[in-house]
Amino acid sequence: MDMAWWHEHRADVVLVDVRWYLDGRSGREAYERGHLPGAVFADLDRWLAGPGSPATGRHPLPDPAVFAQGMSQLGIADDDTVLAYDDAGGVIAARLVWMLRATGHEAALLDGGLDAYDGPLEQTTPSRAPTTFTPAPWPADRLADIDAATDTSATVLDARDRNRYRGDHEPIDPRAGHIPGARNLPCRENVDGTGRILPVAELRRRFADVGAEDGTSVVSYCGSGVTACHTLVLLEHAGLGHGRLYPGSWSQYSHAAARPIAVGDLG
Repeated sequence: MDMAWWHEHRADVVLVDVRWYLDGRSGREAYERGHLPGAVFADLDRWLAGPGSPATGRHPLPDPAVFAQGMSQLGIADDDTVLAYDDAGGVIAARLVWMLRATGHEAALLDGGLDAYDGPLEQTTPSRAPTTFTPAPWPADRLADIDAATDTSATVLDARDRNRYRGDHEPIDPRAGHIPGARNLPCRENVDGTGRILPVAELRRRFADVGAEDGTSVVSYCGSGVTACHTLVLLEHAGLGHGRLYPGSWSQYSHAAARPIAVGDLG
């Protein structure tokens, strides 16, 4: 949904700021310095991920009850429609969108996010009363484990930047490279220079170039299962189905010393 749509439907959606930064900057502090009018802040580490470990990855999915508690405290009810944004082309906000959609709720990305807004930002936190948000299990058909992420019958997509996929640079995980057989489709290249999502025809071409077409079984991963959700949201947007999230992603796989890794440009 674009900014014009939001202006027309502001009263019909819950706007959620989902800023988070790999370099350690505080998303909440960024939100407090200025956010879109009426937006509440979803803390990714608190509500959108469980406790990280080498065995599970940095951002495993949270217990459904924790996710439900977070949504309730933000004033998001079972029947609300959520519009999520960030300042990175939606690659972080897509985590919330995917989680909500996977559990049967209405959610979408605000195309262009914070950078597409040209009005004054707010610094006050809107007051929304807690609501009822019912916990629901993460659906097994939307998830892939470490073995499924190495299954050659699926198209496995790595959403990280190209230098991390190739193994040229690894800022946080113990081994550099990628899962053997995975193809690289950097999520940040699925948006243009203004942070807006590429046209559907262009997205479909990009997916086809890495083997993801109609009827293809897709598994998406990234560094820790966050930006991989952007791939899945856009896969659906392009009319290519749902795909599966590998929540542990490279932060889990790279700790599994017995698992082989690949480097370079090819899967």
